[in-house]
Amino acid sequence: MNLLQIKIVTQYIEENIGTFHQKRIDSLNKLMLNTVLKKKNPYLYKAKCFLTAEQIIRGLTDAFISSNEETIFGDWLEGLAVFINQKVYGGWKSGIKGVDLEFDKENVRYIVTIKSGPNWGNSSQVSKMKADFITAKKTLRTSGSGLMIQAVNGCCYGKDSNPDKGDYFKYCGQEFWKFISGVENLYTDLIEPLGYRAKEENDIFLESYARTINRFTKEFANDFCDDTGQIDWKSLVEFNSGRKDS
Repeated sequence: MNLLQIKIVTQYIEENIGTFHQKRIDSLNKLMLNTVLKKKNPYLYKAKCFLTAEQIIRGLTDAFISSNEETIFGDWLEGLAVFINQKVYGGWKSGIKGVDLEFDKENVRYIVTIKSGPNWGNSSQVSKMKADFITAKKTLRTSGSGLMIQAVNGCCYGKDSNPDKGDYFKYCGQEFWKFISGVENLYTDLIEPLGYRAKEENDIFLESYARTINRFTKEFANDFCDDTGQIDWKSLVEFNSGRKDS
């Protein structure tokens, strides 16, 4: 085990956080109105009495951005966690399906799947994770290493008061970052460097966001508003939910 140098973590974050910001901009710029219209519930917007195209467009786009950013940032945090663990325990990005990180500590091989927060999946998804852990253990035992193998579900934020799940451990928030680094308060040490150039990056994102809202609003008005400017809810629902051959 090596002691973690926070300045190395800070340097990594400052050099790589731009990747997160660029991916969220690229994803927004590639987004198509038809894509979000088909994925969201048009009845909800009618029930909420949305009267303008822009109201609907902002609702659709903001919902997409929120979900998409969680995924992009979750992937970025996974990379950060692997980097930190490599510096401390010599861990590595796993090549085993369903496992994100592997490392050895005190004659135990830890296999870790990393999620953003504690409420990341339904019962079927949790069952799939357990099955992946079982398969990973079988794969590793064929190597005849003689190591004990411990499965861990690591969550980058949140809490879990009962980490022992029987088949695996679940470490969240402070416990997760301590588990992979050996540093008690790493979870708070990460906050400041994550804000590196955040305002400048967000200003660029907001320019793309404004263009997207304007583009989508124009397209929506052309396709789903009548000559008086009212929303044609029947056409919108047909587009979203009608038979493909209709």
